[in-house]
Parts: sequence; C-alpha cells; structure tokens
Amino acid sequence: MPPATEFNYYIAIGEGIKAVAAEAGVEVFMLAPQSGADINGQMGMIQDVLTQDVDAIIFGTHDEFAAAPLLKQAVDKGMAVLMINSDIPNFPTPIHGVVGYSQRNGTHAIADWAIETYGDRPLKVGIIEGQPGYHSTERVGGFLDGIEGNDNFDVVVSIDGKWNVEGGNTAGMDILQSNPDLDMIFAANDYMIIGASFAAKALGRNDIVLLGNDGDTSGLEEIAAGNITATVNTSPFLMGKAAMHATIDALNGSYPGGWIETPTSIEDKDGAISVLQEPEKLFPQPSKEY
Repeated sequence: MPPATEFNYYIAIGEGIKAVAAEAGVEVFMLAPQSGADINGQMGMIQDVLTQDVDAIIFGTHDEFAAAPLLKQAVDKGMAVLMINSDIPNFPTPIHGVVGYSQRNGTHAIADWAIETYGDRPLKVGIIEGQPGYHSTERVGGFLDGIEGNDNFDVVVSIDGKWNVEGGNTAGMDILQSNPDLDMIFAANDYMIIGASFAAKALGRNDIVLLGNDGDTSGLEEIAAGNITATVNTSPFLMGKAAMHATIDALNGSYPGGWIETPTSIEDKDGAISVLQEPEKLFPQPSKEY
C-alpha cells in the first residue's frame, strides 16, 4: 500500500515485493490512490483492507499520524504490518518493522559529494522540498546538515515541489526566475529534480548543478544523458525484496522487529550508467541498453 501510484519509485518497490512473493508462493495485491496528496484516499483503502482476509500489510504513507490508528487495528487483528521507504524511529503505533534507507544520511552524503566536487567556490543554492512530512523533513534536513558550516554554500530559497515532476517544474521555474544567479538546486526526490531540469532547459540554464534523491530509472537515465548532475541511489527494487523477506519472517514469527537499513550510493553520470547496465535490478526497465 504505497502512498500513490503516480510514483514509479513505489511501483519498483512493488516489483521487488512481487519477485520474492512469487518464489515463496505468496499472493500480493496493491492498493493506492493515484496522487500522493490524497491522504484521505489512502486511509479509505487501509480501512477497506481491514475488512479483507489479508495476513500482512506493507505500506508507505505521507501522513503517519493519519495512518497510525488504522494500522493499530491491523496489528490488533493479527496482521503483520511493515513500513517501506523509511527509517522512522518510532512509528506512532507499534508495527512489526520498517524497511528502508537512512533518509537523512543519504542526503547528507550527496551534500558531502557536492562539497567535494564544487565546494571550492561560492554557490547560491535552491532547495525543492516534498510535501510537508517526515520524508521531506529528513531529506532536506540531511542536505542542510551536510552543507552547514561551509561558507561557500548559501541557501537562498526553499519551496515545496509536491513530490512530482509537474511540481518540481513549477518550483524550479519560480526558483530560477527569482534567483537568476542560482548555481545549484537540490530536490528531495528525483521526480522534482527532473521537473526542475525541464525549467532550467526552458530558461537556457545548462550551467545549473541539479541534485536529486531516489535512484528512479527515469532519474538515472536523465543523469546518463547529462540533464541532471547526480542523485542518491536508494535501489527501490532491492528494498522491495528486503521488505517481502522481512514480512514473511514476521508472519513466521522469526523477525525480531525494528529497522532493516537498505543501501544507498551517490551516482553521477558514470555511476548512473553502471547502474543502468544492471536492468534486472531496476523497474521500470531502462529505455535502452547501456
């Protein structure tokens, strides 16, 4: 139960889940609203699942406090409940486990990379946040932690890009038009930085450093094409496989609970091409062979 179907990232996680489920003979189905902003839609779907004969729920949400009372009901009914794409230390209600990468450490790492690569000169930086919530707070916070104390990085603007390409395009256009001397944009996910790259291209700004987060196939391909600079690759397909293994263990009573950390890496053009050369670990598949 991802927060939305508009994000291929969660579809990739789902493909990893399905790959392990097929090997284990587990039946899996997906329910999610189209838009990540449709919190009420997702809550309604969780309510529906509570009335069905399911053994486990694997979920991601943009509003953990809205989801918590419903997921408590799921746990009380004996369902195994695991969260994906998170490292939230204390979910508002006890659940069986969390599978994901360290949100803050991942974006701190791309800040470190940016300092190593571009930190020898003064830079004006814009930030595109996701919709308010845990994920945006942690990802933006990690990047800000990473550049804190470096006098060459000056954050001049930070606005919401709504997690999607259209929102990133609108935010990128606003940022670049209001700050024509901007040097760098960091976005809290790949969709928003792809949108910002369209804005930069439309304005003839091919000199902007564009940094994302996620490792979506589309983002990796944009990096390989030279349209985006780098991203935090969080391997969503492999995250999905880890989540399904943990869920099976929870159902069997052998999962101790807690957080399973999945790996991240910083990928620029060369690294993105290397990742794209292993299409079996990606979803959707790359548009061409690399």
